Amino acid sequence: MQTKLTVIPAIATIDLVKLSPELDGSNGANRAIGNRPQITVNTDADAIKIWLARYFDTKTTFDSYRKEAERLLLWSVVELGKPLSSLSHEDFLVYQRFLANPLPAERWIMSQRKVARDDSKWRPFAGPLSPTSQRQAIVILNGMFSWLVNAGYLAGNPLSLSRNRQRKAKPRVTRFLDEDLWKEVKLTIESMPRETNREREHYQRVRWLFSLLYITGVRVSEVTQNTMGGFFSRKDKSSESRWWLEITGKGDKTRIVPATNELMVELGRYRREMGLSLSPIEGETTPLLLPIGGKQRAMTRSAVHLILKQIFNITAKRLQERGPDFIAQAARLEAASAHWMRHTAGSNMTSGDMDIRHVRDNLGHESIATTNNYLHSEDNKRHQDTEEKHKLNW
Repeated sequence: MQTKLTVIPAIATIDLVKLSPELDGSNGANRAIGNRPQITVNTDADAIKIWLARYFDTKTTFDSYRKEAERLLLWSVVELGKPLSSLSHEDFLVYQRFLANPLPAERWIMSQRKVARDDSKWRPFAGPLSPTSQRQAIVILNGMFSWLVNAGYLAGNPLSLSRNRQRKAKPRVTRFLDEDLWKEVKLTIESMPRETNREREHYQRVRWLFSLLYITGVRVSEVTQNTMGGFFSRKDKSSESRWWLEITGKGDKTRIVPATNELMVELGRYRREMGLSLSPIEGETTPLLLPIGGKQRAMTRSAVHLILKQIFNITAKRLQERGPDFIAQAARLEAASAHWMRHTAGSNMTSGDMDIRHVRDNLGHESIATTNNYLHSEDNKRHQDTEEKHKLNW
């Protein structure tokens, strides 16, 4: 049995799809029977809403989770003619193959980009998913089904029977700017024009943005979502005042990051340019980065990404003009993205004598193992040892 594919309005408001009792999950084969449920809803769409509500304050996560839940719900009712709460382990084996090639294309894949969700041309997919995206989709759905089981809505998680591959150790981080490239980026920034008020404001904003990302290692999303009111000063045991920046970031978790004297000087420069007092006030609502013109509103992540990419591209072009010896460096900068600055910060922190636990806490890593991926100095030492002690001797 197949049902007509309907355009799904945003789950935030959620009436996912208008389904009959046979498809809405109220009588799903995998519904928990006899247990006392921890949620009061009785349909799959409403259960998904409750699960998603936990992520509503974290837009990136919410959008990603909503997308995967929508896709599965639609596929279940459209292709299988059964509610999501009746899906079996065998169904998921079929779904995984479907993710690699969503057919028929006219039903599942958008023919053009950036179609509004309430447009009749909207479809759940932009195209086949890469192996990495397929795995991510299943991870998200596995988490959703586990939660629905714990909530007493489902009797079991059909994805729990999937073969668990041993997690491979993550490779060392390579997407970062080494010291030479970082110097070139700073040279580009210092070469920016400053003749007009607008040019000066643009220069100070770029300089402040790169300073903030390099010293703190914060994510671009954390730049756009936090304010200058997160800066605060407190005295240490020797009665010296030290500045900190409180950041609410990934997973809605809060951490404090040292705001070094250098960073506070850069902040003062930027605030003076924007007509603000040199030091921020605790609780101040001024965004960490402002649009040109001084409007008191946060910038979008895409706008910040664009600023960073422009600087990287200008630097790359300048290196290309130096000749063939600089082509490789230029190519790295052309490939660089905003997240490279976070990796650059982490790599620089670990290259000195900083306690790796402090680096972990600065970057907000869950595990020290994640932070270990920045320890390039150990790799360099290993290379030197091999070079000196492992010879061909032809």
